[in-house]
Amino acid sequence: MSFNDIFKSSFLDNVTSISPLDMVLSMVLAFAIGLFIYFIYKKTYAGVMYSASFGVTLVALTMVTNFVILAVTSNVVLSLGMVGALSIVRFRTAIKEPLDIAFLFWSIAAGIVLAAGLIPLAVFGSVVIGIILLIFANKKSSVNPYIVVIRCENQESEKKATAYLTEQTQKCVVKSKTARKGEIELNMEIRLKEDNTEFINTLADMEGVESAVLVSYNGDYMG
Repeated sequence: MSFNDIFKSSFLDNVTSISPLDMVLSMVLAFAIGLFIYFIYKKTYAGVMYSASFGVTLVALTMVTNFVILAVTSNVVLSLGMVGALSIVRFRTAIKEPLDIAFLFWSIAAGIVLAAGLIPLAVFGSVVIGIILLIFANKKSSVNPYIVVIRCENQESEKKATAYLTEQTQKCVVKSKTARKGEIELNMEIRLKEDNTEFINTLADMEGVESAVLVSYNGDYMG
């Protein structure tokens, strides 16, 4: 061992394993693609309550994944330690929208591909995914579903209300029925023939019908 080997530091050698230009370029691209993912998420969100913090998380996740993979690719020993460190990470936040899982994987994948140096693949893949999500996520059915909640006094008024509702709508399906003494409650899924809800007023005024409620239904809640 020579005198220079005593003061040789492997830690300092790792400092120059990735050039500053590569680090800056990779992080800037990760930030740009993260913003693009956040924009697509904001445009395609169709849930009940929009979470701005989740959108910011997508940007941060792209950048964090990017610099982690940069470190792993520069050192094989570090890659083994990183696998063990990440194995203890647990995500406790519940995913409320199924599409949010796709955005999380998209952010992680974009960070990995960028760190691997496959910049054209990361840009082209993100653009294609974004266009597909914009097309299909914002595609709405021509006939919106509704839920009608009807409370009737007896079986006779139930038959009249059901017959009238079937006549006024394109489709009418009983989702649930609750019978109590002196009261019958029906939850029915309907499709309107036209964009007109005046029939619900006539339904509520029918003899034996205590109340009639019309609720727009998109699968997130039910009235």
